[in-house]
Amino acid sequence: MQFIAFESGIEVNGQTVYSIVDALGSFKKLAHEILLPSGIGNMTKNGYEIKMDEWYSQTSWLRAFEMIAKEIGEATLKRIGTKIPENAKFPPWVKDIDSAIKSIDIAYHMNHRKNGTIMFDPDTGKMLEGIGHYGYERIENENMIISKCKNPYPDSFDLGIITAMAKRFELKANIYHDDSKECRKNGGESCTYIITW
Repeated sequence: MQFIAFESGIEVNGQTVYSIVDALGSFKKLAHEILLPSGIGNMTKNGYEIKMDEWYSQTSWLRAFEMIAKEIGEATLKRIGTKIPENAKFPPWVKDIDSAIKSIDIAYHMNHRKNGTIMFDPDTGKMLEGIGHYGYERIENENMIISKCKNPYPDSFDLGIITAMAKRFELKANIYHDDSKECRKNGGESCTYIITW
């Protein structure tokens, strides 16, 4: 199910949260009208501010996504997802479509923390549980990857992230939601995306 955190005590870094502001472009005022009531950022004498090095409640960020879904629409959620690779931290070893899709789960954990601890440590490879995952399954002898995503974020947002990462390395990539599988929008626990090129 989307918009509901799996655990309490989860936070998202400001760099990642900024993706909403970035996606709304010239409508930045709209971003702070959504984020501020959700408990993210603050007003300063210079206007609305998200601090890139601060951490914000995942529950609050999910609340902002829910407001966007209701008031603006799914297309905006997808656009926010496409901005994640530009704003969030990603591993340095991404070099092709396979490593790009594999890296999403690691980046996801690198940009969240649980009870003050970042959820992926690149030095040890240790990953903390509590926010779900972005899956990667390469279909043998085909230009196809299946990504089953089980996390609290909206399905259109995930489609945006996967699309941005796939098209970074394969411009002809087609990415679509597998409607034959369960969907978080309809109360399911996960969504499945198919990437072909």
